Amino acid sequence: MDSLNRMATELIDEAIDFADELAIEVHTLSEDTAVLDFGVENPGALEAGLLLTEIQTAGMATVQTRMDTVAGAPLSHVELSTDQPALALLCAGKAGWELSVDGFEGLGSGPARALVAEEGIFEQIQYHEESDFAVLALESETLPGDEVASEVAQRANVPESGVFLPSYASASITGSVVGASRAAELAVYRLFELGYDPMDVLTVSGSAPVAPVADGELAAMAATNDAVAYGGEVHLTVEEPFDRFDEIASTATEQHGRPFGEIFEAVDYDYSELDRSLFAPASVTIDVVGGDTHVVGETDEDLLAESYDYSA
Repeated sequence: MDSLNRMATELIDEAIDFADELAIEVHTLSEDTAVLDFGVENPGALEAGLLLTEIQTAGMATVQTRMDTVAGAPLSHVELSTDQPALALLCAGKAGWELSVDGFEGLGSGPARALVAEEGIFEQIQYHEESDFAVLALESETLPGDEVASEVAQRANVPESGVFLPSYASASITGSVVGASRAAELAVYRLFELGYDPMDVLTVSGSAPVAPVADGELAAMAATNDAVAYGGEVHLTVEEPFDRFDEIASTATEQHGRPFGEIFEAVDYDYSELDRSLFAPASVTIDVVGGDTHVVGETDEDLLAESYDYSA
């Protein structure tokens, strides 16, 4: 198997080749780092969001949309499936690289994280990459510049010309699509947090509604988290039984039943004060190979309708 960064780079090439059709703008920095605007200075797009999700998961997940309803209202949903959950979702897709460089603030996801491999998940899985390329998707209100590219190149140990920075704002169509795609990832990561070996997760599929694009980053982060915590549905096939499967879903938390905007405001948007188990899908089915099937949690469409302020 090629490295995660190599596989993601092939998808970056596709994004560059079809930039006009995908409503993506491509910028080249002074040392030839490529910045791809998936939805920062433009509103983003549905197909761009799907491709960006594939880039984040290094092409190891199948991503598509379907139509469904939330509280009777037709709404786009994103579905993601993978047979390599640990690599695709945790070593690649997870948002785990915080960047704060010369006034730039962003959260990085994608396979470049495996070149640094300082997060606990990499020690658990014992995975680390070396590559000439680094693909890091940045969630930020602004596009990255030379200083950010230099920081990523230095930490990933690649030349700046080998750094690719697809970027998007939470408050964009792309941001809503990417947010909805994370239901499966959050279920697998929640299992890891509870002490389950993520390599024992054999396959996972997840879906969540695409949140309406909010007015501003803080409101968008609340809306996209509501989409997963109250509308996200996940199915996992796992190899080993576990006595804490009932804690995977967002319904296991004391603050379940409150929209994320209210939860965020209560801690003055200090995310270190939040219970991390809040970030989980609403409903999860776990099939143990040769064993039991567990069904935990439930969706709450009425809360989503309230969060999104549906009006007739």
